[in-house]
Amino acid sequence: MGWKDEFQIAMGQLGEIREQLGRLEGRLDDPTAGLVALHGQVEQARTKILENVQGGTTGLREENRELRRRQERMISDLSEARAELSRPAPTRADLLESPVSHVPELAEEKPSQETDAPGPALTVVGSQDGKRPTTDEPEHALPTNDLSGDSMRNYDRAVRAERDQDRDLRPSVEAAYRGTSAPAGPASTSGSPEKGLRVAHGVLLLRAAGVASAEVVAHRDTWEWLASLASEHAHFRAPFAVEDSGEGRVRVVVSGRSLIALLITLWDTRADAESPDGDWAMAVTTYTRMANELSEATGGDHEIAGAIRIVLDDGVPEERRE
Repeated sequence: MGWKDEFQIAMGQLGEIREQLGRLEGRLDDPTAGLVALHGQVEQARTKILENVQGGTTGLREENRELRRRQERMISDLSEARAELSRPAPTRADLLESPVSHVPELAEEKPSQETDAPGPALTVVGSQDGKRPTTDEPEHALPTNDLSGDSMRNYDRAVRAERDQDRDLRPSVEAAYRGTSAPAGPASTSGSPEKGLRVAHGVLLLRAAGVASAEVVAHRDTWEWLASLASEHAHFRAPFAVEDSGEGRVRVVVSGRSLIALLITLWDTRADAESPDGDWAMAVTTYTRMANELSEATGGDHEIAGAIRIVLDDGVPEERRE
């Protein structure tokens, strides 16, 4: 075989290589399977990864803030407890040297039926001779002040009374939720406005219990205030993600349990406010928005019923801006 034949064979192989390169170039230029499609897939994957990372970091940031707030409260409580424990307890000598007026039982002591007979003489501190109390009988410990015990008993009675009142309201709340008349009972004897408000509040809690998820749209500062307010409640759960909606607004999806926690804490904040202040205004506005949305909620097919959307984003009409 001469060199001419070898040259012809090499030229043929070179032509085949050129054809293969042409087909490969065509595949690379194909918008459905080429570099353009690969670039689009990479860009979509990058966007999804960024969204997941952003949502996860936002949720972790919220949890870290809440943990920091709880830690600060625990440190404050520990400091108060340490200060209480560091105070020295009164000794027996201090009690004996203190004026009798500090011990109400001695200052207001009255003879009982068993002690009407005159007993041994008692010299009181603060008398003219200035001596300590002495008797012919052996020394006994002074009676202690029982005012704290009375206060605790009064507090327990008040708590039990309020608990009984709430228990009596349950039939009225359940009947109002079902749309039927409540049975006669202690709670139905008085038609006070306060009772009507508590019944309406209970109905809202029952409606919130049937909600799978609700969307909350508010400013980030407003949501942080709501989350910190309800964070101590047993039914509150931190949302998985806090999505940024632009211009400082966030979108949060909460469960029905979290709605119950928000309703209860907002109700308590509104009731505990002694005067119209910032917490009172935030609690009243948010509670009213939630009540308006929950009052329109109906049970049934979730594909037919619309999702609950609580919006705290008031503004002015467009024509007013112009």
